[in-house]
Amino acid sequence: MTELLILLGVSLLVSAVGWKYFIYFFSLGYGYGVTALAVALLVMFRETLTWPTVALCTLLIVFGCRLGTYLLVRERKAAAYRKILYDPSLQKKKPIGVILTVWVFCALLYVLQVSPVAFRMMNADKGVEVNDLWAWIGAGLMACGILLEALSDMQKSAAKKKNPKRFVDSGLYRVVRCPNYLGEVVIWTGALVSGIGAGLAVWHWVIVALGYIGIVYVMFSGARRLELRQDEVYGGDPEYQAYKKRTPILLPLIPIKSLAKYKWLQA
Repeated sequence: MTELLILLGVSLLVSAVGWKYFIYFFSLGYGYGVTALAVALLVMFRETLTWPTVALCTLLIVFGCRLGTYLLVRERKAAAYRKILYDPSLQKKKPIGVILTVWVFCALLYVLQVSPVAFRMMNADKGVEVNDLWAWIGAGLMACGILLEALSDMQKSAAKKKNPKRFVDSGLYRVVRCPNYLGEVVIWTGALVSGIGAGLAVWHWVIVALGYIGIVYVMFSGARRLELRQDEVYGGDPEYQAYKKRTPILLPLIPIKSLAKYKWLQA
């Protein structure tokens, strides 16, 4: 448990950037928080590192740095984001209790998300026999997810530069309407898989499951929020309505076309 408390301290420290601008709890605090956790794992278990655990931590670092930097650049360039982020009066409107709760919740969630990798490294450090095959499979899934998320962001940026007033339905957006969120689900599915064969106890899996369910919920909630926003902007466009009817919102080959009615996904 000491290792988990150290990771929580690291996560709280990096996530504290949200005290400056609230949205940073979910953007910079998320991306760079995951990066910091992976670096902490490499340092804490440096004596018992293996190629699979180095690969897993490296992928977490790549994911976190890319996402954090992408969000920072996007937020600073977009006028709408600047208005939300950098208006001091908006930050003051949030009660201190809300900010504190969100800070702790986000920091804890990020630790839970990386917990399969952490538990694998903890057990190996204690001499528990682990199966590296599942670590490599998990790393492969994570790499695919990172590529999918990065490519989705690039395609959306390129499409918006060409026509900022039109919804994006090209490239990976032909497959699902939120391929970047799908990429993130794949990333954390890979992290989950990496915990298999690592000697995890039942309480380990409870923690791992909470982290995985938490981030999947956040992704579906984000997809629903995006759908509502797009409905408001493009709802009168017949092309958008046709695109929405034929394209799953998040999971390919699963005909879930809308999440708008699921109010329990509001986060």
